[in-house]
Amino acid sequence: MSLKPETRDFLQKESLERFLHYVTIHTTSDDEKAGKTPSTERQFDLAKILRDELKELGLEKVELDEYCYVYATLPSNVDKNTVPIGFIAHIDTSNAVSGENVKPIIHKNYDGSDIVLSADPAVVISPSDVPYLKKVVGENIITASGDTLLGADDKAGIAEIMAAMAAFKKFPQLKHGEIRICFTPDEEIGMGTAKITLDKLGKYCYTVDGSEPGEIENECFDAYMVELTFNGVNVHPGFAKNKMTNAVNIAGRYLADLPEWESPEHTEKREGFYHPMGISGNVEKCSFKMIVRDFENQANLTRIEALKKLNAAYEARYPNLKIEMEVKHQYQNMREVLDNYPEVIELAVKAIELSEIKVIQNYIRGGTDGSRLCQMGIPTPNLFAGGMLFHGKKEFIAESSLRKAAETIIHLSALWADKGTD
Repeated sequence: MSLKPETRDFLQKESLERFLHYVTIHTTSDDEKAGKTPSTERQFDLAKILRDELKELGLEKVELDEYCYVYATLPSNVDKNTVPIGFIAHIDTSNAVSGENVKPIIHKNYDGSDIVLSADPAVVISPSDVPYLKKVVGENIITASGDTLLGADDKAGIAEIMAAMAAFKKFPQLKHGEIRICFTPDEEIGMGTAKITLDKLGKYCYTVDGSEPGEIENECFDAYMVELTFNGVNVHPGFAKNKMTNAVNIAGRYLADLPEWESPEHTEKREGFYHPMGISGNVEKCSFKMIVRDFENQANLTRIEALKKLNAAYEARYPNLKIEMEVKHQYQNMREVLDNYPEVIELAVKAIELSEIKVIQNYIRGGTDGSRLCQMGIPTPNLFAGGMLFHGKKEFIAESSLRKAAETIIHLSALWADKGTD
C-alpha cells in the first residue's frame, strides 16, 4: 500500500532539508590515521548533531560514544513481539577529493542536457557518460559546486534514516517494530565496524549506502590488502655497476608485470583485479600497497599465489633483492552469510516494490559496513541511498531519491512488524 500524500510530502521535505544541512559539515576520514577511531575528530561535529536530533525525535537509548558511534532505539508501536531491526549509515566521506566547504546546488527541473558546474576548470556531468541522468529528466538534481564531492555517500543515507524516524514521530499510525539506529565513523577507510557495539544493533540490519533507487545488494567483493616491500642495495651511482640493486626501478618493473587486463580500469561486473594504490621509497627500500578484489575468495587466493611466484622470479633475477610481502584478508563476500537468511532480502525487495520503484538486485564492486557485520553475526545487506558517481566532484543525487529511500525504510519497518518474532 502506498503512503498517503501528506506522508510522502513530509518525507521529501525532511530528507531534503536534512541532507542539504549534513553535506555542509566536513567529515572526511583519513586513511593515514586508520589505527585511531575516529580517524578525524571532525566526524564528531556531525555525530553530535545527529545525537541531539535523535533525542529531539524522542528516540530512546540515544548515545554518542568515545569512538564516534551514534546509537539510538525507536521502541515498537505494535502490540506483539517483534524482531529488532537496524538501519546503519556512515558519517565520514571519502578523502579522494575535498569534502570541505561543500556548497550543494539544486538544479531545478533538469532538462536532460549537460550539467556544467562552474568550478575552475569547469566540471561537466553529461548524460552521454551517465545514462542514468536520462531517467531523471524533469526532476530536481543536487550537485556540489564542482570544487568538492557532494557527500551523498553516505549523508543521503543518514538523511533518509532521520527523515523516516521523524515520520514515525509525526504519523504515529505508521506501524513499526523495534528499530535500532547506528551511524558509524570511518567506513570509507574500511574501519566502520572497528569499535562497533554489536548488542546495540538489530538482529538483522540494513546499511543505507547504495546507489541507484531500487538497488538491494546482497553481494560484495572478497577483499585482500597486500603490502610489498623491495629491499635493495644502495651504492654511489658513479660506482654502481654490478653492485647496486635499485629497489625503485625493480618495483616499477614489478608493477609493469602485473596483468593490465586485471586492473580496475579494465574490469567490470563480476571481474576481479589488482589495484596498486601508491608507491614510496628510495634505492635502498621501496614499498607499495595493493588491494586485490574478486567476488570469489578462491580467485583472490589464485592472484596472491601469482604474486608469490612473481616475487620468487624477481629475487632469482636480482640476487641481492629481498621482497617482503604482507597479506591481510579485509572482508569477505557477504553473500556467504545472507544466503542463509533469505527473508532479509525478500522483505527488502517487497518494501522497494511498495515504494513503487523497480527492484534492482545487484552486487557491490566494493565493500560496506554490512559485509563485516555479516561476518560478525548480523546479516546486513545494503539498500540504495540514491546518490551517483560517489567519491568525485561529479557526484549527484535526484531529490526524489531521498524520499524514495525514506519510504522504503518506512515500508520495510512495517513488514518486519507484521512478521513478528521468528
